Amino acid sequence: MQSDSGTPSDHRYSLITGLTVTHSVRRMTWAGDRAQQENLYVATPKYLITGALGCIGSWVLKHLTDADKQAVVLDLGSEPVRPRLVLDPSQLEKVTFIKGDILDLAGVERVIGDSGITHIIHLAALQVPFCRADPVLGAQVNVVGTVNLLEAARRSAGQVKNLVYASSVAVFGAPEDYPDGPMTHSAGLAPTTLYGVYKQANEGTGRIYWQDWQIPSIGLRPAVVYGVARDQGLTSSPTKAMLATALGLPYHVPFGGSNLMQWSSDTAKVMIQCVEAEWRGAEVFSWGGASVSVAETIRMLEEISPEMAGKLTFDDKQLPFPFEFTDAALEAAVGPLPFTPFAEGVRDTVEHFRRLAAAGLVGPGGLN
Repeated sequence: MQSDSGTPSDHRYSLITGLTVTHSVRRMTWAGDRAQQENLYVATPKYLITGALGCIGSWVLKHLTDADKQAVVLDLGSEPVRPRLVLDPSQLEKVTFIKGDILDLAGVERVIGDSGITHIIHLAALQVPFCRADPVLGAQVNVVGTVNLLEAARRSAGQVKNLVYASSVAVFGAPEDYPDGPMTHSAGLAPTTLYGVYKQANEGTGRIYWQDWQIPSIGLRPAVVYGVARDQGLTSSPTKAMLATALGLPYHVPFGGSNLMQWSSDTAKVMIQCVEAEWRGAEVFSWGGASVSVAETIRMLEEISPEMAGKLTFDDKQLPFPFEFTDAALEAAVGPLPFTPFAEGVRDTVEHFRRLAAAGLVGPGGLN
């Protein structure tokens, strides 16, 4: 996509190919002293979302724009393909898109300063298969990129009030390595993939940034996130089975066993709830969802579309991640969490895919 025709002072939907962006609200209101700027930061929260062109990020944008909150996207990508599946055109117009790289610390600092960012939701990362294929790039994006966001928050001198970043249940070991029953967020870490190792490193980085410089952060460990716009990563297959159901096509899920399923819409709401919390410290939380087997998911899809009987298959191989967690610690920190029953989330996702297919926005290519 080419740069939007609007001027830099227009904070409507715009892709800005440079990393310096200035908005008219900043020129009019931030010309005063530091105290005036700090008052504005309190009165007008502004959210920076990295990785917002992905699944969770798309839903974060939807919920922020639903609430008329100002969202700024920093991403290497130039096409909001996935956000278009979730947001309508009028919502996309409310979002500022800035093309940039989280590995460019100076550029990240400029975006935070010029855009008046007060809250950061850091989602940019390479998924399990990409980290395995290119471990060096995986470490740069997933680890150094996270350090850069925390460092930019530190250098903002209090402008950034809170930062939430996506960790993962991949920091844990295999289910059989833990006692039966729901796990707590403080269970021992034993990642079995480079992706999990990188996420574990980020959790330690967040802790040290609080210990040494009092930069508050909350790390969240999503499990198997499903929903519209989920099309990448090891655990995207259940969502692809839902897309296949909407299209009436066969599909094979390359794993089985039980998984902790979390609807993308709920996951995004949890991210926003945490970044808006009155929080001081650095902690990492797991939380619950629906513990459901792949076989049960397929039966549910066959109930939604009986013509899918026999078209959806799976390998009976358990993923090396735990599938039961308690919400207690996270709810104690930020309050009750949103939860959509799995059957409702699955049906909503299939119906959403059907609408998108009718509009020509998804098709068989999404099953690859």
